[in-house]
Amino acid sequence: MLSPEFLITCLVVVASPGTGVLYTVAAGLSRGPRASTIAAFGSTLGIVPHMAAAILGLAALLHASAVAFETFKYLGVAYLLYMAWQTLGERGPLSVEKDNSAPSALQTTITGILINILNPKLSIFFLAFLPQFVSADDPHPLLRMIELSAVFMLMTFVVFAIYGLFAAWLRDHVITRPRVLTWMRRSFAAAFVALGAKLAFAQR
Repeated sequence: MLSPEFLITCLVVVASPGTGVLYTVAAGLSRGPRASTIAAFGSTLGIVPHMAAAILGLAALLHASAVAFETFKYLGVAYLLYMAWQTLGERGPLSVEKDNSAPSALQTTITGILINILNPKLSIFFLAFLPQFVSADDPHPLLRMIELSAVFMLMTFVVFAIYGLFAAWLRDHVITRPRVLTWMRRSFAAAFVALGAKLAFAQR
């Protein structure tokens, strides 16, 4: 049985604005509910490698190796800065385009995956997070961690999708006001830069 503490902690972590939420909201604002749902799915898939690393103990390598951690971290920082540049250049996640020129479902999914996968802090977070909710006398600790991971991912998808669908609902009010869209594009670009800076200064 899942503990209330686990569920509450998951909800707080998932609902806290981060790169996945930002990307999903941007997709909803620019391309509507379908794109936001696909972005939420991609961002959720980006969690899988971190979950696997925590379950297999590979996250300990990132925690122990400064070179591995810094390499992975700066790849993530570079990608976030790239997202900010694209957003300002009207080619990124907050670009409003016609259906025939909009990114495909596969492109949207891959971007969502990359946004979350290039963050080494997630692996270390799960390495410290999941074992807390596995009893020492549990006969099947691996299965238990997989179960907890599945619940976390489901909650991630649902919460991200809600964010994205709400953004999609606001879409008509945004795209009909060029000045508002310009302000939002700059705000999203600044947010990507801020998240990149936060990751750049992250410690193991």
